Amino acid sequence: MDEAAVQHRDETKGTPDIEPVTALCAEDMARVDTLIRESLDSDVVLIRQIAEYIIGSGGKRLRPMLVVLAARACGYRGEHHVTLAAIIEFIHTATLLHDDVVDESDMRRGRDSAHAVWGNAASVLVGDFLYSRSFQMMVTIDSMRVMEVLSDATNTIAEGEVEQLLNMHDPEVSETRYYSVIEKKTARLFDAACALGAVLAGRPELEQNLGCFGRELGIAFQVADDVLDYTSDAATLGKNIGDDLAEGKPTLPLILARKQLDGAARSLIDDAIRQGDVHHIDRIVEQVRACGALQQTRDAAQRHATAAKSALEALPASPWKDAMETLAAYSVSRRF
Repeated sequence: MDEAAVQHRDETKGTPDIEPVTALCAEDMARVDTLIRESLDSDVVLIRQIAEYIIGSGGKRLRPMLVVLAARACGYRGEHHVTLAAIIEFIHTATLLHDDVVDESDMRRGRDSAHAVWGNAASVLVGDFLYSRSFQMMVTIDSMRVMEVLSDATNTIAEGEVEQLLNMHDPEVSETRYYSVIEKKTARLFDAACALGAVLAGRPELEQNLGCFGRELGIAFQVADDVLDYTSDAATLGKNIGDDLAEGKPTLPLILARKQLDGAARSLIDDAIRQGDVHHIDRIVEQVRACGALQQTRDAAQRHATAAKSALEALPASPWKDAMETLAAYSVSRRF
């Protein structure tokens, strides 16, 4: 089966409906949104403007939703999951602000990025505010284990951001280096969000399983996004085809394609990564498709989604567990 036929097959499978998931979490997430906006209060107007701009710019609030789902799946009935969900969203938002400065990205979630509107300095400093506000909120939970999980996660995310910087414009990046970045920069916060559900519920025996679920889910989402960078558009993904390449990011489809191509085809990819050049993006996309690298990347995403679902086997049956399984399926069935 050729690449075009495979893509058609995958697109016709359909995407799982996550509306029941969002409906299940709606009450808790409404409280999370209220706390987020209350916690953005600052006498510095620019802080409120920028933080509200990026937090209010859309997105599914997936990471804070995972805190809610994991806590409820473990039987938690308290209130701290709302605070932790807001903290996770603040940490994530801070990384977005910093990422857009480092990547010089002008678009985020389909509209101008904060740094494109207010400049680099303001974006970095407001990101710092969100990090520090997160740690202020952590203290209110009065749990050393919560502090440990979140502080470790934040440190690991920073390591991943530096590793990604070192990988930029380097066509020799290996799969090992690629996965090291996404495990730290993306999957680590998913891991923390889910593990914290077990921490809150006093279920230490489930912490590792839930952390594994979050980590594998985060990897699946990121690998799937790498496919979307070659198959989607600004209206769907919030950025244009080839944006990762324009930033000099050697993502998995390119890494896998380079292993199978040689001569002029490989040199074309190498030069594009080194220079952040998308002038030949149509030819590169054609080559990545033709050698099967896109399907191999899809398969990799599916393996991680399957591993995520397997990690939930230790949890008792519940609508919350079912919702998490739905998210695992959704992670790899978006518009490939």
